[in-house]
Amino acid sequence: MLNWRRDPDYERRKRQHEERMKQLENEILRVRNESELIRKDSEQIEKETEQIEKETERIEKETEQLRHENARLRQLNARLKDLNASGRQLCFPPESSSTAAMPIEPASGPTSP
Repeated sequence: MLNWRRDPDYERRKRQHEERMKQLENEILRVRNESELIRKDSEQIEKETEQIEKETERIEKETEQLRHENARLRQLNARLKDLNASGRQLCFPPESSSTAAMPIEPASGPTSP
């Protein structure tokens, strides 16, 4: 028969090992939960980023449309100023080049063709 003695620290080390295993299991669960929260946050950030990119594209398109519209309005405004200046020249010629207007006599009656 073998002379075998039980290790006196075996029970204590066994308990320590079990406690450490429990701690590690709890730590693993905590890390998994944190990882899940981070994953969800990351997905939310990606969605928000996509929305921001779409909004940015929309704003850029609208800005380009407004630039074109402004250019068109500038052209129309310039044409209007030219037409207005021409109208003023025709209706109100400068004094130096104008001739005295002939007075219009009142008509004695309607004219017939």
